[in-house]
Amino acid sequence: MGRKSLNCESPLGGTLDGGKRYRCIILPANVPLAADSLEQRNQNWIARANSATDLIIQVGDSSFHLHKLVMASRSEYLNRLVFQRGSNRESGGDNSLNIQINNLPGGTKTFELVVKFCYGWKIDITAANVAPLYCASHFLEMSEDLEEANLISKTESFLSFLILSSWKSTLQILKSSESISPWAKELQIVKRCTEAIAWKACTNPNAEIENIVDTWWFEDVSLLRIDHFIEVIQSIKRFGIKPELVGFCIAHWTTKWFSQVTLGLDKVTPKHITLQLHRVSTECLIRILPAEENSVTCNFLLHLLKAGVMLKINPELLCVLEGRVALILEQCLVPDLLVKNQGDKDSLYHVDVVVRVLQSYVCSMSSNPEAKLNTVGRLVDGYLTQVARDENLTAESFKSLVEALPQNARNCDDNLYRAIDMYLKAHPNLTEEDRADVCRVLEYHRLSQEARQHVMKNDRLPLKLTTRFVLLEQVNMAGSSMKSNGSNYQRTKTQTTIRVSKDFEKRQINSQEIKMMRKDVEMMKSQLLELNTCKIKLQKQLKRCFR
Repeated sequence: MGRKSLNCESPLGGTLDGGKRYRCIILPANVPLAADSLEQRNQNWIARANSATDLIIQVGDSSFHLHKLVMASRSEYLNRLVFQRGSNRESGGDNSLNIQINNLPGGTKTFELVVKFCYGWKIDITAANVAPLYCASHFLEMSEDLEEANLISKTESFLSFLILSSWKSTLQILKSSESISPWAKELQIVKRCTEAIAWKACTNPNAEIENIVDTWWFEDVSLLRIDHFIEVIQSIKRFGIKPELVGFCIAHWTTKWFSQVTLGLDKVTPKHITLQLHRVSTECLIRILPAEENSVTCNFLLHLLKAGVMLKINPELLCVLEGRVALILEQCLVPDLLVKNQGDKDSLYHVDVVVRVLQSYVCSMSSNPEAKLNTVGRLVDGYLTQVARDENLTAESFKSLVEALPQNARNCDDNLYRAIDMYLKAHPNLTEEDRADVCRVLEYHRLSQEARQHVMKNDRLPLKLTTRFVLLEQVNMAGSSMKSNGSNYQRTKTQTTIRVSKDFEKRQINSQEIKMMRKDVEMMKSQLLELNTCKIKLQKQLKRCFR
């Protein structure tokens, strides 16, 4: 699209050369005074002609030694300055007039092209310089009112031609507008380019997000600066492109930008300015996200949330992101929650952003009666298992993640226990206090019999937890035995549990006692098994007797 070559006469008074890029050669007419050449000496440009120069124009650090009549005949701006200052200046030996221009769009390079145009020399206009030249011609007021076929009309014609005909040229024009942004916006260059890009991106009638061909424009658009990229997205939205494709495009641009931030590619801009720029960019990206629920992925939103937290963006925007992830959390898989950290000493995954989202989800449950809490519970248990192996994950972060959901989020805590055990195994140097904090959520009655047996044999767990589980298992075995003997099982079990709990609070049980208690539990299990076996045999014998 827009990449074909042209070899034709230009309506601009020159020719359009085909090939890899469009270019225009301008041949001005009615030049009042010709010069042989424009020589450069260090920072000085001197127009060589039969008559001496009488005008010095300083643009930035450079000086142009020119002729008043040549420049004033095509620029209303210079015309005013020349005649106003000429009439106010006292007569003297030197007739040269000195004019300083500090804010000319495009600077020295662009003004050199302006000078050549005014003197009647050929100037080569391309997509890379047409925007600065167009803005400079407006700044200098080089309109048709002063001279026919002046620079404004010439550059306007070529600018319009490029924007309408060439995709690559339109992007080049937009990139070249970054250094002259205020002028480019005021003169509608940015708007015209972004609308042309949006129109060309939307011309495929079969655009579907699954079709990679329809995202051909993503890479080109990802090279744009944040403000111009936002203009493109807003134009694309107006054209009615699918929200999923808009979200995909934003994610592509952001991923490229994140990589530049992470790798520290910008080593010129001062750090405080760079941080401010990244902060503003992140806030802008959040604001332009499509409102539709599934227009962007959970993983992308979490990466954006991570950047927002690091850059300390507007808290309200952080809440917006947390709420968006919370809305789609029930549809997510464990890989969707994995957001990597970059530092060598950091944990492998950024757990804190997931904790923030889970807290937002829990808060929103009161207003959502159809919330699938058990689904999210299974998701979090899977995520816990994934991050538990990370040696750099702190006990505090792991504990925050474990406690982010209420207890009723899980019908059974077996998966939670498995994740906790994996964490303890990966962190053998934890203090007894840290291990106790991590395991605080585990409850005997919320584990299966298989998990309870594993707990009682698990030396990685804190001693108090193991002791409590062994004691409760003794109570359970004793209760089962009494039930088999026809005793008042529920009353006896309750009384024994109370007695054991009080005894547990008073006593300091050592590891040797734990071993003995474990043996007692195993013996009681064996006895209970024998008792049940005998009971079954007796029941069978009784049935034979009464046949």
